[in-house]
Amino acid sequence: MLLLLRDAQFIVPSAISFLIVLIFAFAYHELAHAITADRLGDPTPRQHGRITLNPFANLDRTGMIMALIIGFGYAFTPINPNYLRGNIRRSFAIVAVAGPLSNLLMAFLFGLPIRLGLVTYSLPGTILPSVYSFLAFAVYYNLLLFAFNLIPVPPLDGFRILIGLLPIELALKLEGLYQYSQFIFLGIFFLLPVAGVNVIGYILGPVLSTLYPLITGGFAPLII
Repeated sequence: MLLLLRDAQFIVPSAISFLIVLIFAFAYHELAHAITADRLGDPTPRQHGRITLNPFANLDRTGMIMALIIGFGYAFTPINPNYLRGNIRRSFAIVAVAGPLSNLLMAFLFGLPIRLGLVTYSLPGTILPSVYSFLAFAVYYNLLLFAFNLIPVPPLDGFRILIGLLPIELALKLEGLYQYSQFIFLGIFFLLPVAGVNVIGYILGPVLSTLYPLITGGFAPLII
């Protein structure tokens, strides 16, 4: 998961607000995975205490520290696909898509007050500009997680979804890429940008520029 925010007007003015957005975006993404797996027959998340609204139960300490420092972090939900009912690959794909969809739902919920005009940025001298910044950032960050996690690259959710949709022969071949996940991920999202290829902007830019205005009625911040 990656965050690239270079425009100061879209940075939450309070570090506490930033932390709140970060915690709930990551935690409830993982909670969605856990609940879906539980509903499909896997007791593993429940056994590990992950079926709870307590956000801290679904966070990884190291992943959160990384997210706070560089905007890139991770969290993990223990799942045993062998317990999932029905076609394992497709059931696992359903579990995978639940995470990004939860971020999309949170983006809509945070954006609703802005869309309805209940909170605007044109009220100087009050606390509302800060509320607007918090809500706008929450929408933006959740849309980032939604779109980023749908990229079909291991170990992201999008790759698991792709595996669930492909014919079994091709799916089995591609699953072998999981052992190279770290190298593929670093190459695409770190080495290519160093070489001047803005992968994040190319992939996420169109998604954000489309969804952010639909949700808030405003213009989407740019990924540079």
